[in-house]
Amino acid sequence: MRAIRVHGFGGPEVLKVEDVAEPRAGRGQLVVRVEAVGVNPVETYIRSGKYGPMQFPYTPGKDAAGVVESVGEGVTEFKVGDRVYTDGTVTGAYAEKLLAEVGTVHRLPERASFEQGAAVGVPAGVAYYALFYRGGGKAGETVLVHGGTGGVGTMAIQMARAAGFFVVATAGDEQGRRLVLEQGAHVATDHKITERAEELRLLTGGSASRGVDIILEMLANVNLASDLRVLNRRGRVMVIGSRGTVEIDPREGMKRDADIRGVMLGGATPEEHRGIYGAITAGLEAGTLRPVIGMRLKLEEAARAHQEVMEGESYGKIVMTTGRS
Repeated sequence: MRAIRVHGFGGPEVLKVEDVAEPRAGRGQLVVRVEAVGVNPVETYIRSGKYGPMQFPYTPGKDAAGVVESVGEGVTEFKVGDRVYTDGTVTGAYAEKLLAEVGTVHRLPERASFEQGAAVGVPAGVAYYALFYRGGGKAGETVLVHGGTGGVGTMAIQMARAAGFFVVATAGDEQGRRLVLEQGAHVATDHKITERAEELRLLTGGSASRGVDIILEMLANVNLASDLRVLNRRGRVMVIGSRGTVEIDPREGMKRDADIRGVMLGGATPEEHRGIYGAITAGLEAGTLRPVIGMRLKLEEAARAHQEVMEGESYGKIVMTTGRS
């Protein structure tokens, strides 16, 4: 079968298509015939060596959707032919087939396409974890989604709106602002809004003393200092992404009793993991989660996918197809 393999750290050019042996399911494992693969920014960091040593060669990726081809001993939750999506793999998602532990495989509702299934694993998981587990969000609060047009951002907007939040989302241009409104944001604005505290309060209908309860921050090195100045008392900044260091004034957090909380999906407990993907699957089934596919590429175009996910201007999730269907 075909798979993308990485033999050493480097740029997107190190992603190569190779023929590899097909995986076999062991106890508690499944083999999935992959139809679509989701591309995440973290995969570019791993490929470039920012996350430290790796065992080479390896196949990147956690997010995929397809059909169960075989099940290992002890697996009773799925059968051959079931439509599924993943949020983790043993052998990597950038391939025609993958091996996964049963706990990282989830049923894909009939109303969701394989591309949509490949788009939810990490982005929707991060959004739910940040909003409800790390953020402790509840109906009636105001949430600001920084970078609302991306994979995490679009999922977060849909989740927050369905859960009863007042949702403000930022985007880089008018097309992006139209998109976040379509996803359910009450207010769409530009990325600099946290530098204009009074304007943000007017947009949210708040008083001079009222701020934002939760901020989902995708670029903390740029926005964190101004984020702290627009928080409500006991507000929380959820740091989901950052590409460098930042200088902040701690007193801005002190006088609000505010929290800055890091978000790393891998830190979820097994119980939280089950809750996250139970909610995501239910959202796909009900239609309240509608993944936005911003770009479709072929598996052979993995190098381009890595360039686009970091430098491109596509909205939503980048998905690669294996060409099997």
